[in-house]
Amino acid sequence: MAKAIRLNETGGPEVMRLEEFEPGKPGRGEVLVEHRAIGLNFIDIYQRTGLYSTPKPFTPGGEAAGIVLETGEGVEGLRPGDRVAYCVNGGGAYAEQRLIAADRLVRVPDAIADDLAGSMMLKGLTAWYLLRRTFAVKPGDTVLCHAAAGGVGLILGQWAKHLGATVIGTAGSPEKAALARAHGFDHVIDYAREDFVAAVRELTQGRMCDVVYDSVGKDTFPGSLDCLRPLGMFVSFGQSSGVVPPFSINLLAQKGSLFATRPSLFAYIAAREDLEAGAQELFSVVGSGVVKILVNQRYRLADVGKAHEDLEARRTTGATVLIP
Repeated sequence: MAKAIRLNETGGPEVMRLEEFEPGKPGRGEVLVEHRAIGLNFIDIYQRTGLYSTPKPFTPGGEAAGIVLETGEGVEGLRPGDRVAYCVNGGGAYAEQRLIAADRLVRVPDAIADDLAGSMMLKGLTAWYLLRRTFAVKPGDTVLCHAAAGGVGLILGQWAKHLGATVIGTAGSPEKAALARAHGFDHVIDYAREDFVAAVRELTQGRMCDVVYDSVGKDTFPGSLDCLRPLGMFVSFGQSSGVVPPFSINLLAQKGSLFATRPSLFAYIAAREDLEAGAQELFSVVGSGVVKILVNQRYRLADVGKAHEDLEARRTTGATVLIP
């Protein structure tokens, strides 16, 4: 028997209960994984509270790292004892063990510790597809990233700088601005005190940005469009302040023949070869020290309620893991 967090109803942290279950034997194309570290993300809270609907009973968690215990028929390239990591859309990671499709697992290099591997897949692969696929950042580009001190922002700032871009960020306090500057951002605008569009115009001497990465949504729209030069790209990949309101597509023409997209990670890693390519690039920049990701909080899986409380209260920094 193994243990897992189960949700039978939505609500506060108290609805998460640690229960025993039988993970079963891996079927064809499946692997039984024993978790060593489980990533904590805001989507887990959205699922717990019901903001994102899930079937019940439900085990939250979209990313983890561990070791292969057993492989099912037809699984190639993995064997018991291999270190692996994954991120999936649909939960299941808040557990000591789980069955998972082998094609969703990537092998973890020796240079990457378990707690780091278990907490960087979702945020790290998000930064990867934004910078390498949605808009391929190159030397000389000017990038604007909202929520620069957030989990994705701190990775994106370092990676974009490594790619040769001038990186501008926005943040909501002097402390967050300082954190972003320490993670690759050339300039950080405190949007609580400044008009970020005017600040971008001044910083770029009116040239504006090639791309805007926006996970804030309602509060930064349509200002994000105003930060783009003609033929620039608006990338909306989140909505922490609320959804972007409906707008006429003609607005993109009026503001300079802009491009706009609403991408999601799981579309970009749906194909096995894309998942492997993204993970390889992510492990490379992290393993070499180009991108530094700090795991600043560790909680026992049994203390997941406390972990959720701290995350919701903004008492955490960097990455957080649950240890089974």
